[in-house]
Amino acid sequence: MSDMEIPNRTAENKANAIAFYDQMFNKCEPRAAIENYVGEEYIQHNPHVADGKEAFIEYFERMAVEYPGKVAHFKRAVAEDDLVVLHCHQIWPGSDDYAGMDIFRFDQNGKIVEHSDVLQVITGQSNNDNGVF
Repeated sequence: MSDMEIPNRTAENKANAIAFYDQMFNKCEPRAAIENYVGEEYIQHNPHVADGKEAFIEYFERMAVEYPGKVAHFKRAVAEDDLVVLHCHQIWPGSDDYAGMDIFRFDQNGKIVEHSDVLQVITGQSNNDNGVF
């Protein structure tokens, strides 16, 4: 398939990244999220989660048990080519809240194949009045 024949999936990828994150994090259904939205491989860059689909599922199944009621609120979603970035407010009951930036790479079939993230603890203290979001 030439570059001219590759479909532009930017908007679809953006919607799928949000749906994936919502299903795995908010609905606590990581296995279903992997089945619905992830391609043949899943490359993980978060140092707290091992590489691959099963490691991801095990991690988020454990997080659902350890942090019932955890929730992520989507603040922004930015997509370009095969990349989608989600800016989220993660609330972990009994622990820190985070401002998170998750980066997903999609394959040519519109499936997630790679993930990176950066997290910032929300302390409630700031040298400006702009807020974290």
